[in-house]
Amino acid sequence: MTAVKAGDVDGLIRRGPDPRMAVLLVYGPDTGLVFERAKRLAESFVADPTDPFGLVKIDGDSLAQDPGRLLDEAGTVGLFGGTRTIWVRSGSRNYAPAVEAALKGEIANARIVVEAGDLGKSAPLRTLCEKSTRALALPCYPDDERALGDLIDRTLQEQGLRITREARDILAVSLGGDRGASLSEIEKLALYAHGQDQVSLDDVEAVVSDVAASVLNTLIDAAFSGRSGDVERDYRRFRHEGMDPSVMLGSALRHALTLLSTRLAGEGQSASMMVTNWRGLHFRRKATVETQLARWAPPALQRAIQLLQEAVLACRRSDPELSHAHASSTLLRIASEAARRR
Repeated sequence: MTAVKAGDVDGLIRRGPDPRMAVLLVYGPDTGLVFERAKRLAESFVADPTDPFGLVKIDGDSLAQDPGRLLDEAGTVGLFGGTRTIWVRSGSRNYAPAVEAALKGEIANARIVVEAGDLGKSAPLRTLCEKSTRALALPCYPDDERALGDLIDRTLQEQGLRITREARDILAVSLGGDRGASLSEIEKLALYAHGQDQVSLDDVEAVVSDVAASVLNTLIDAAFSGRSGDVERDYRRFRHEGMDPSVMLGSALRHALTLLSTRLAGEGQSASMMVTNWRGLHFRRKATVETQLARWAPPALQRAIQLLQEAVLACRRSDPELSHAHASSTLLRIASEAARRR
């Protein structure tokens, strides 16, 4: 058996896989992580990753139509010699027969990297590679805190940056379970800190999930957490600042829709687990939103969504004074419902 434990994959990639392994299967539910690891494995085996003769990319669906093509590509000698990588991108059709044929053939100076999706234990491609002595099956699951810490350090070091421990811990908490989204946030942070030696907590707070750090979140969280007094106070402040009531209701509606989709997608999970899948959630709001996820069941959220939709429509049809009355009363009704669910 040549299945690799999920926690050992990064170390194996850093050391470099056994060159005798002809096929490296990279699979799992985290598509961003699957792509990143497949890319590293594919590019590390060739002298020049930009050389189309050294690094050949093939779509899985095309291999399903022509299973012999993979072995032909792996057996082709480059124009100037050297090693070659055949990078198979995920497809919708079964191309396991092409991989099986390649494992049975003679492959020299070539590596086949197969980028796949979330494969079950009985999936033909996965079982084929796990049973073969010439293949490795590398699973990619959402990053835990330790893996995120390693990703943060490695990505920032590539940009010549260090990060304080406090900033690193807060950044890891604020990132989600998708490797692609996490990389995007870290790279955005590195760009912001360009010219510095070290990334600080202030840098993290200024950049990561800045859209989610909208001032309106104080009002929205107060409503969905059942704090009627805070709703009244914050609403008066925003109204005094001239904010459109439909803008406040629209933000609340988007929040309710995200709460509902997160609850439905995380059916059977704890609120703490569900909150990790909430993309773009500022780390300072995680505890509050976790409480909301635990308190609001999908049927109640559906009623809140309907209430907000009706209020948005009423605001658009009313004069400014009446619009504010619709908006404030709606948010207070939501706060009252949330308080009842404690």
